[in-house]
Amino acid sequence: MTKIAKNISRRNFVRAGSITGAALTIGFNFSAAAKDETAILTGEDADTMGIPLNAFVSIDTSGKITIMNHRSEMGQGAYQVVPQMIAEELEVNPENVNIVFAPGDNKKYGSQLTGGSSTVRGAYKHLLRIGATAREMLIMAAAKKWNADQKDCYAANAQVIHQPTGKKFGYGELVEEAAKIAPPKNITLKNRKDYKIIGKPLIRQDAPLKVNGKAIFGIDKRVDGMLYAVVERNPRFLGKVKSFDAAAAKAIPGVKHVLKVKRHVFATEQEGVAVVADNLWSAMQGRKALKVEWDDNGFEHMSTASLYNRMKEDVNKEALSLRTGGNFEGVFDKGTKKIEAVYETPYQSHSCMEPLNCTAHVYDDKCEIWGPIQAPDWMQGMIAQYLGIKPDNVIINMTFLGGGFGRKAFMDYLDEAVMISKDIKAPVQVVWTREDDMAAGPFRPGAVYQCKAAIGEGGNIAAFQTKMAAQNMDHQWPGADTNAYNSSASEGFLEPYFLSIPNYSFGDVPTKSTVPVMWWRSVYASTNGFAFESFMDELAASAGKDPLEFRRMHLGDERYQSLIDILEEKSGWKTKGKNEGWGVAITECFKSIVGEVVKVSKKPDGGIKIDKVIAVMDCGWYVNPDIIKAQVEGSIVMALGAATIHETLFEDGQAVQKNFDKYKMPRFTDTPEIEVYVVDNDEKAGGVGEPGLPPLAPALANAVYDLTGKRIRKLPFSLNEV
Repeated sequence: MTKIAKNISRRNFVRAGSITGAALTIGFNFSAAAKDETAILTGEDADTMGIPLNAFVSIDTSGKITIMNHRSEMGQGAYQVVPQMIAEELEVNPENVNIVFAPGDNKKYGSQLTGGSSTVRGAYKHLLRIGATAREMLIMAAAKKWNADQKDCYAANAQVIHQPTGKKFGYGELVEEAAKIAPPKNITLKNRKDYKIIGKPLIRQDAPLKVNGKAIFGIDKRVDGMLYAVVERNPRFLGKVKSFDAAAAKAIPGVKHVLKVKRHVFATEQEGVAVVADNLWSAMQGRKALKVEWDDNGFEHMSTASLYNRMKEDVNKEALSLRTGGNFEGVFDKGTKKIEAVYETPYQSHSCMEPLNCTAHVYDDKCEIWGPIQAPDWMQGMIAQYLGIKPDNVIINMTFLGGGFGRKAFMDYLDEAVMISKDIKAPVQVVWTREDDMAAGPFRPGAVYQCKAAIGEGGNIAAFQTKMAAQNMDHQWPGADTNAYNSSASEGFLEPYFLSIPNYSFGDVPTKSTVPVMWWRSVYASTNGFAFESFMDELAASAGKDPLEFRRMHLGDERYQSLIDILEEKSGWKTKGKNEGWGVAITECFKSIVGEVVKVSKKPDGGIKIDKVIAVMDCGWYVNPDIIKAQVEGSIVMALGAATIHETLFEDGQAVQKNFDKYKMPRFTDTPEIEVYVVDNDEKAGGVGEPGLPPLAPALANAVYDLTGKRIRKLPFSLNEV
């Protein structure tokens, strides 16, 4: 015990052992989740050491099983896969399990940031151990009640069975006895071949709730005494409120308050005027009647043209060096076959199906939040800081999210609701309209890439360089080192390239702008991937090599060779017919590798149509192949829109596209046939929700080149005008 206590800061703990409300609770502490080591504690031990209680699994005396989902559910499948992992080792059917969202609390649940495609890859070993620990404790309890050898007992379908006699106990009959047992220290997890539900395409437990309307999204939340608010925000990101006339707004029936409000956007405070009413419609009508005079002096009123001119100037400057190997400059200068290209990618809006909203109630020295939130534990700490209260006094309740893509990990919309509730001394639900959401950002940053390479003997890449000019998201935070390089400037690039290319250089030149920028699905890989894999195709053409074989030449790792084999087979790569254009791209994102082949052909009336997309996902150990396929399909459709249909433009310091009439989304008729294949191997779990997005744009652009000979170096481009 003493030894364990000394190592508490660097270990994880499976802990268990108490009846709470007549239920056996099993949980563990995430405080050192980077380590795989696991020590075992009783509930009493944990209480002595001050480890907060959580309850990932709770089984009551009636046999009702509740499994906690500690991550957000925004369509990506956490609500299914977290319980599915625990249920596998617990030997229960997930259809018979009650699933609940955990509140925001990183002391109990560790990181709850649902980003970076991290839900499975970040915690799967720990979640499996929770299920296995609970199972073993129930088996031990049953053996004790029967006075039998534990080896003769096994668990199946929420029962413990004594094999020699066939006697059975339901889990509910065992929880009181199990709660008295110290959790076993040496848990054996199942072999993959013995899985009954992991690796199977089980139907999602949230699907019926979303079909029958029982799923609670943020905007569905109601609190006694709750008012509704909408906010007129300065359309320019750094503009202030000079004055406002609330008389006409207050004349609208139902309007209760009109007040100036601020919200924190990175290191800035952005201003608006809130109209609060006893119903949403009145609040919206009040906002229309409101008269606001803005102060827009003292900062640049930028435009898309000025932003890209600046990035094009920046990309020619000396870069902050991120990663180098060999001697790029020396080899490139002496090269006889040199290739250079510049690529551009656009700013993008997150445009989630569900616009932003948040319900907040600030009272006494406490605050309670309800809403669609990707990072509830972060929000707890930040709200506590802004209100000057203890984090434990901030309760963050998660609801379902109607999409997130990174936007709902940013807290400005919670901040705004909290400040309004504090000022009016009542619970309030703040609702952003579509226009509010798309105009305010933060946006995916646009980027300009300068790529250079030299081809050596045998068609191999002798030297390779990329420089990125773009806003660095990390530079926006208070106190950030704005001289630091962008550590994501090589994101998406395949790791074996660093071994096969002897001379390389990655760097960035951070471009300054007032546009707030933020993570967007697959983050920098979404833009880097277009530049890297389009340029790789240009190098293949220059070397006179088949594009897929060119990648095979430079990706010596067995895992990558296997993916190429599957991609070649499933796409029928060597069977391309006349008048067809085929393009390939392979990127790495959040520890998963995805290769995609896009097939295009000319339309009779002009332009190009996408005939088919074939995707191969290697995410290592995985839970639910049906969810993986859905995530890859969704990523491809989202990438298609970003590559060919929409972008956010800026004029006079504000966003131009404020609704779907100007920021169009792919329709059914735009969506090609998609085939997705999931690789089986024994690699560690990688991400699923985002890695399918980066390869689509370069594979599509490479297919267009294959068909037409025209290089696409700027996104978005029109398929009808190629």
